[in-house]
Amino acid sequence: MTVKRYLDDFAAGDRFSTPGITLTEAQIIDFALCYDPQPFHLDARAAADSPYGGLIASGFHTLALGFRLFIQNGMLSESSIGSPGIDELRWRAPVRPGDTLHTQTEVLEMTPSRSKPDRGIVRMRYAVRNQRDEEVLTMVVMHLLRRRPCGVAV
Repeated sequence: MTVKRYLDDFAAGDRFSTPGITLTEAQIIDFALCYDPQPFHLDARAAADSPYGGLIASGFHTLALGFRLFIQNGMLSESSIGSPGIDELRWRAPVRPGDTLHTQTEVLEMTPSRSKPDRGIVRMRYAVRNQRDEEVLTMVVMHLLRRRPCGVAV
């Protein structure tokens, strides 16, 4: 069972890791057809002649999966009220069919809101890694979270 966390439950240096998910060629192509229709995401033959030497996942697909892996753990299900943005997004290495990705997060800072005392922002560094433990994507996500309501136990 995942422990539900609020803004006040985080501290700089906290780290979390998710289970993995393996991407298939069909998933890569399906995402690309909908959102990023470039030849090296859509067609294995065309991708073979690209600088990548084969089919690769869209970076936006990698971003979405990396984010999903952290969010689906349920830790923020009671406290999340969105995000004002993502900083420092970098695609570090291509993701290929058969790669298994997992997400590691580290809390960088926790800042209560001055104007709205019921909430604040937790900045987290995300590192999406493949089965060889290579970073394929990094980003800093700002999670807008509720503070722990009075009377709600940890």
